[in-house]
Amino acid sequence: MTGIRDFFGGHPRLLSWLVLAVGMVAMVLWAAKDVGFLPHQWAALIITTILLAGACAWIIGWGDD
Repeated sequence: MTGIRDFFGGHPRLLSWLVLAVGMVAMVLWAAKDVGFLPHQWAALIITTILLAGACAWIIGWGDD
């Protein structure tokens, strides 16, 4: 467990990406649960949401430099 904490302590943007991605995917899944997407559409939506969370974490990290 300390290895994971040390890793994310050295890479805070990855931790931000992980937290944002989990939250954003949960919200997207909840909001689109009754839409009737096909499996490949769900996969595309989730992957795009994860990439968007990465972009958000990267932009938020601009202020840290």
